[in-house]
Amino acid sequence: MDSDRCFPVAAAIIVHDGLVLLIRRRVAEGELSWQFPAGKVEHGETAERAAVRETREEVGLDVSAVANLGERVHPATGRAMIYVACTVNAGTARVAAANEVAEVEWCSRARLAELVPSGLFGPVQEFLDARLT
Repeated sequence: MDSDRCFPVAAAIIVHDGLVLLIRRRVAEGELSWQFPAGKVEHGETAERAAVRETREEVGLDVSAVANLGERVHPATGRAMIYVACTVNAGTARVAAANEVAEVEWCSRARLAELVPSGLFGPVQEFLDARLT
């Protein structure tokens, strides 16, 4: 088994002004190219801290974790995922890790459905349904 797959991946679900932040990875994982900012939870780190750290590293935003939205094994990648709702404290979303991220986009509900046509994890979708324009 791939040793990287032993560590869960924390995804930051960031809603600001009625839009959710997505990033397009330089290298897609299967059919997934547009995703939430995310990365492996490091040894001794909480999922919340990992989501905050990965957001800063990938898109240059300072965020705070506010809620754990749930966990699952991602059906397309087989990775253990933990979804963390975050709020923006400061900064402007940009490509901060050019080796990993190709572009960033704040998405409306309709745009999210275009970029992620396979749908989202139920608790994440419910969270976004209540907050997106």
